[in-house]
Amino acid sequence: MQSNQFYRLFIAEKPSLARAIADVLPKPHQKGNGFIKASNGDIVSWCIGHLLEQATPEAYDQRYKKWTIADLPIVPEKWLLTPKSSTEKQFNILVDLIKSAGQIVHAGDPDREGQLLVDEVLNYCQLLPEKRKTIQRCLISDLNASAVEKSLEQLRSNQDFIPLSTSALARARADWLYGINMSRLCTIAGQRNGYRGVLSIGRVQTPVLGLVVRRDLDIEQFVPKSFYEVYAVLETKHKEIFKAKWQPSEACSPYQDEEGRILVKKLAENVCQRIKNQTGIIDKVSNKKKELAPPLPFNLSALQIEMAKKNGLSAQEVLDICQSLYEKHKLITYPRSDCRFLPQDHLKQINGVKSAIENNCPQLQTAVDNADFTLRSKAWNDKKVEAHHAIIPTLRKVTMSNLSDHEQSVYQVIATQYLAQFYTAYKYAELQIDVDIEGGKFIAKANQMLDEGWKVLFSTKNSQNEGELESSENSPLLTKLVKKGDSVQCIDAELVDKQTVPPRPFTDATLLSAMTGIARFVKDPEVKKILRETDGLGTEATRAGIIELLFKRQFLTRQGKSIRSTQVGRNLILSIPETMSMPDMTAHWELQLDQISKKEFSYQEFMCQLNSSLVNLVEQLRNSRLNIQS
Repeated sequence: MQSNQFYRLFIAEKPSLARAIADVLPKPHQKGNGFIKASNGDIVSWCIGHLLEQATPEAYDQRYKKWTIADLPIVPEKWLLTPKSSTEKQFNILVDLIKSAGQIVHAGDPDREGQLLVDEVLNYCQLLPEKRKTIQRCLISDLNASAVEKSLEQLRSNQDFIPLSTSALARARADWLYGINMSRLCTIAGQRNGYRGVLSIGRVQTPVLGLVVRRDLDIEQFVPKSFYEVYAVLETKHKEIFKAKWQPSEACSPYQDEEGRILVKKLAENVCQRIKNQTGIIDKVSNKKKELAPPLPFNLSALQIEMAKKNGLSAQEVLDICQSLYEKHKLITYPRSDCRFLPQDHLKQINGVKSAIENNCPQLQTAVDNADFTLRSKAWNDKKVEAHHAIIPTLRKVTMSNLSDHEQSVYQVIATQYLAQFYTAYKYAELQIDVDIEGGKFIAKANQMLDEGWKVLFSTKNSQNEGELESSENSPLLTKLVKKGDSVQCIDAELVDKQTVPPRPFTDATLLSAMTGIARFVKDPEVKKILRETDGLGTEATRAGIIELLFKRQFLTRQGKSIRSTQVGRNLILSIPETMSMPDMTAHWELQLDQISKKEFSYQEFMCQLNSSLVNLVEQLRNSRLNIQS
C-alpha cells in the first residue's frame, strides 16, 4: 500500500486512540483509507476492537453443523481465527500496512485483551522472526496530548508482553471450548424434555446466574426465627447512664444458633430478672485511638459499585459513561482498570490535575482549598502498578455543560476520590466498657470522632458533629469516663425481641461486589484461601457485559433496583451439575490466567486441565434430560 518501506506503523485498538496518537505526530497529516499519515512518514492505523474471531465449530469439520452429543467435546487440534465480516475492510487495510511497515508499534489498550487483539492480527500476518522481535509496545492510559507524547517516549519491546498475550489467548480459547461444548450439551439435554430454545452456558455467566438463583431461593425458603438480646441500663457514680449488651457464656450455647443469637425467651427473661437493681463492677475500660486512611482511587468495579449506590446506574451504564469521559472528552485516565494505585511519576501532575478539577468542578473548590497537596497517601505505590493505574482526572479543562448529567456526576465522584488522597486520616477513639453483673458479662461500645479528616469530603447533613460519641447500641453515652473497679448500678434491664431477616436480593452494586469478592461464595477452603488476594469473577472489562448478557438471554430480570432470576434461569441452574453453576472453577481459572501472565503457570497445563474437566462434564450430562420449561 505504501511506497516507503521503512515507515513506522502505530496500531491502535480503536479510532479514538489512533487520532490521539496522530495528533502528536508531525503535521500536516494525510488522511487515508483506514489510516492517518504524518509528515515524517509515520502511519497510524487501528483495529475496531477484535478484528478476528474464533472460527465456528463447522469451520473445523462440516459435521459439527449438526448438534450431537456424540461429537462432544469439540477440541480443535489447530486453532483457527477468521476476520469479522463487519470489520473485514479495516482488517485488510491493516494487514497490508503491517506487511510493508519497517517498524511496528503495538498501541492496544493497556490490559490483556488490548494486548491480544493487536497481537492476534500480527500473528495472522506470519511475520518473519526478525521483524517480530523489533515490534515495540506503547502503553497509553490518558488520551491527552502531553500524556500520549510521554508514552511515545517510553516504548518497550512487545516481547515483554508475551505472557500477558498468552494469558488472554488462554482465556479466549477456554471461553470458546467451555461455551461451545456446554451450550450444545445443555441445549440437547433441554430439548429431550421439550425445551425449544438454546441454553447458553459460559464459564463466568453461568456462575453469576447461579449466585442470583441461590440468593432468590434463600429468600423464598427463608423461615424467620425469633431471637433475644438483653441490655443492662447502668448508672455511674456521676449519675450518668449508659447501656451494655449481655454476652452469653459458653453454658448458653445449647440455646443459641450458629451466629450466637439466643433463641429461648425464658433464658433472656431470667437474665433480666437476675441483674435488675444489682450492682455491677467495671471489669475493663478500653479507649483506643484509631485511624482510617483515605479510600484508594477507583478501579472500574469500585466505581461501578459506588455509582450503583449513589445514582442507581447499572454496571454497563457506568462503563459507557467512563468510555465517553475517556475517549470523547479526555477527562479521565484509562477506565477499564483493575488497579487502585498510582505511579510515583504521577506526583509531577498533581498541580495540573488540581487545576483541571477547579475548572471542571467549581462545586469542589472548597475541597481543593482545604486539601494538603504535600500529603502522600498509600495510593502512590509503583510496586502495585502494572499495565495501568487507578482511574483519576486528567489535566484537561473543558466546558462541563457539554457533558450529560451522568457524565458530570461520574467525573465529580472520580475527582472527589482523587482529592481524598490529600486529606488526613479519619481519627477516632474506640471506647469499650466491660461490666460484670451477677457473674454475667455485659459490654458497651462507642466511637468518638477526634478528627474528621478525609470524611469531610463525603459527609452529609446527618453526619456526626466533631467530638460526638456514636454508640453501637444507640444508648446514651458518657462525658465523664469510668475506670476499672468502679461500681455501677443496674437500674433497669431491657429485653429486645428481634427476628432474623432474609438476605436481600442482589442489586447492581451488590452483584458487582459479589463478582469482585467471589472468595466469599467459594466452597473449597483451599481455593477460598488462595482467592482472598486475587479473587474476581470475570475482569474489569467484562463484568458489566456479562450481567447485561444474562438480561438479554432472559435468565435475569429487574424488579425495581433488585436483580432476580427468571423461571428459565432458575430451572437451568437447578438442572445442571452444581460445579457448573458454582464460582469455584471459574474463579480458579481466573487465578491461573493471572499466573500465566506472570509466567507462574503454563498455557499447556491450563488447557490440559480444562479439556479434562470438559470430558468429565460431558460424561455427567450425556444421558440427562434438563427440565427447563418456564
